[in-house]
Amino acid sequence: MTSTIRHWRQAGTGRGSLSFVTAPKPIPYAGEVLVKVKAVSLNYRDKLVLEGGVGLAPQEPIVPATDFAGIVEDVGDGVTVFRRGDRVVSTIAADWFDGAVPTPGLPLAPGFRSPAMPGALCEYVIRPAYALARSPDSLDDTETSTLPIAALTAWFALIERGRLRPGDSVLIHGTGGVALFGLQFAKLAGAMAVVVSSSADKLAAARQLGADHLLLRGTPDLAAEVRRLTGGRGADHVLETIGGSNFALSLDAAAPGGRVSLIGQISGTDLGGNGLHLARKRLVVEGIAVGHRRAYDEMLHAINVARLKPVIDSRFPLADLPAALDRLDAGPFGKIVIDVA
Repeated sequence: MTSTIRHWRQAGTGRGSLSFVTAPKPIPYAGEVLVKVKAVSLNYRDKLVLEGGVGLAPQEPIVPATDFAGIVEDVGDGVTVFRRGDRVVSTIAADWFDGAVPTPGLPLAPGFRSPAMPGALCEYVIRPAYALARSPDSLDDTETSTLPIAALTAWFALIERGRLRPGDSVLIHGTGGVALFGLQFAKLAGAMAVVVSSSADKLAAARQLGADHLLLRGTPDLAAEVRRLTGGRGADHVLETIGGSNFALSLDAAAPGGRVSLIGQISGTDLGGNGLHLARKRLVVEGIAVGHRRAYDEMLHAINVARLKPVIDSRFPLADLPAALDRLDAGPFGKIVIDVA
């Protein structure tokens, strides 16, 4: 029996705060599940936590990252929903089951009894049973690990909140994890998708995923081009993953009565834009940070039924976290996954 486990530890901010260490293998208490982690996916949020961005600097040592998939190895007293051998995937905002957001912010990781906040970059993790979901049968553990933040954010924006319908148009900025899940969900719903990227190669790859129209970032009067492609209306839904001055473009390109989902702010948290667009077009602008458990379960079911396959940019072994972070910095096409076991 394994008595110690390997995991990454973050004790501060910056790459220098990371160390690859060992710890005793945890034992599940009542209501908890011990999971052998098979794969972890990285999110831009993990980069923000590492760099101490937008108020996400940890106040105590943490295990980095949040999204994982694995196998149940043991359960604590009272756990009946899972048993040894079940394939499971993590959730985010585990206490948000449905309805309005319960708190103004989300924690760095789910509530836990350990003095070190629990993340995912670990060979074994403990989670309350309610903080896990069953993995879709149609996906392997590597694919499943990409779902908790990126897929749910796109689903919550377009399907849960946006009520995307066949024939709607969706403007998608970028080709990261959230953006590509947004593209896949848009096509699944029968919508028309316009993808914007600064890379011609990434646009060509997006075409293979079903993108209807491709636009290079920097195209003169890009909003006018979006309107032309949508019959003069503009985009019914905009996935704004850039922020900063790009927000102005999203407002300009949105259709009357359209929705702009503000998700990413990699170009800055100070947003620019013409406020007249909001009033004249009667736009709905909503900040999206993942979603609740009901939407997550519905998304997992839809992915399973549709046999939708996440886009994985690259994979790295657990010990190679620095290389994976380098790839994250470079701007991947889809998701980066850490193979743990």
